[in-house]
Amino acid sequence: MGMNDIKAAFTYSVPVLLGYMAIGIAFGLLLVDAGYPWWLSLVMSIVMYAGAGQFIAVGLFAAGVGLAEAALVQLVVNARHIAYGLSMLKRFNRTGPFKYYLIFALTDETFALLSSLPDQEKRGRFLFLVALLDQSYWVLGSVIGAMAGSLLPFTLDGIGFALSALFVVLMIEQILRVRKAQVFIIAALAAVLTVFVLPARLSLLSAMVIALVAVQLISMKK
Repeated sequence: MGMNDIKAAFTYSVPVLLGYMAIGIAFGLLLVDAGYPWWLSLVMSIVMYAGAGQFIAVGLFAAGVGLAEAALVQLVVNARHIAYGLSMLKRFNRTGPFKYYLIFALTDETFALLSSLPDQEKRGRFLFLVALLDQSYWVLGSVIGAMAGSLLPFTLDGIGFALSALFVVLMIEQILRVRKAQVFIIAALAAVLTVFVLPARLSLLSAMVIALVAVQLISMKK
């Protein structure tokens, strides 16, 4: 892997760098504030690497939730990745030895980047570099936050909004890049519909399914 590839992947992943550093720091601060050692942020960010799932895990740990219940909650929260994986299946099958890491590292933000890559950048090596850089940003941010939280007192009011803020930034970035407003309008309408009609635990996954089906149907008609 040449320096040009690394430089190109870094440039492409800068939006995630800015978001993951901030949110990773927030996660690290919350983890140590809940009474856990700083090094657990490193272990979780390398082995678990689940973003919102890690935030939820801290709350579950602190509440003393059992392993089976915690696993069920994480399954529901991360069920949206089924849709991500299915949409990237063909692309990942062409990535050779990078395939399994790409499956593991397919977070919301990495999916947003990889799914909108121009054709000339869809080779496995470039996908791998983007995914690896994204995880390195998350790991670095979470460790910085945990170590800072262990050494310095922080007020954590409102810090949980950091994850939502990153999703908003990435959505704006994709709107400017893709320039296909109907996809985002369909997704927004599906989200609003499911929030008002379905229970909270089902709304996210249902909205994704509805949006994906609607977009596919519109694409088939063109």
